[in-house]
Amino acid sequence: MTERKVRILVAKPGLDGHDRGAKVVARALRDAGFEVIYTGLHQTPDMIAAAAVQEDVDAVGLSIMSGAHNTLFPAVIDALKKKGADDVAVFGGGIIPEDDFGRLEAAGVKKVFTPGATLGDIIEWVKGHVLPRAAA
Repeated sequence: MTERKVRILVAKPGLDGHDRGAKVVARALRDAGFEVIYTGLHQTPDMIAAAAVQEDVDAVGLSIMSGAHNTLFPAVIDALKKKGADDVAVFGGGIIPEDDFGRLEAAGVKKVFTPGATLGDIIEWVKGHVLPRAAA
């Protein structure tokens, strides 16, 4: 029996319309062998959590360029908890000041990538930190 591929939902929460980076990351993760679902723009935390549960993902990667990271990351994590998916790893990136990393980590964010992170950095982190939930 073959091991199931890691499934990752890439999402753009809130009103942020800058999705090029999210699409580039989604494609890089796909090309690295992960199963990737991209939700598109303007997703609410509840929509993201519902898609994550429906798609049975192992991780959710959020792209936030709007400055609303201190609100949106915890809201997605809370929405996942309400749906019984608190074992889904949440990571992401965008324009996020280092001063906010501790707050996001305390809220349950597993990793924050900032501009300058390479696609290789993201892929290697996922390989080392995200397992299929059945095997976790």
